[in-house]
Amino acid sequence: TGRNPTDRGKLGVKRSVLIDGRGVPLGATVDGANVHDQKLVEATLDSVPVERPQPTAARPQHLCLDKGYVGEPVERAVRDRGYTPHLPAKSNQPPKPKRRRGKARRWKVERTHSWINRARRLLVRWEKKVANYVGLLRLQFALVAFRTAGVLG
Repeated sequence: TGRNPTDRGKLGVKRSVLIDGRGVPLGATVDGANVHDQKLVEATLDSVPVERPQPTAARPQHLCLDKGYVGEPVERAVRDRGYTPHLPAKSNQPPKPKRRRGKARRWKVERTHSWINRARRLLVRWEKKVANYVGLLRLQFALVAFRTAGVLG
């Protein structure tokens, strides 16, 4: 029962999380579950509370995205902020030849979401105010960062 899912009447919350190479959350944006991922990219990239170092040719900053973010506006927003985007090929383009140069990177985001979901209060959103939910989300980010650094067991 409920609203028709084809009418974009989905209930809930969507978290768009930016992580570093180890899986430590750096910033996040919260919006309704019926909002497309591409609309959250700019807010997510701007949500990092600390100043990040400027990318150089010797040390570029990479950003791995999944197919939900494929498109010119997202790629432009990512490049404008100094990241090197890594996007999968569009479905109407021939696939690039596969060469394994390193480890897969996408699973780190999924692992971080799993760490965040350990807090049951974040798994199901009970708060009516967005500020309360974001505050709990940031508290969980701090716990994940401390555990990743080995401070907390």
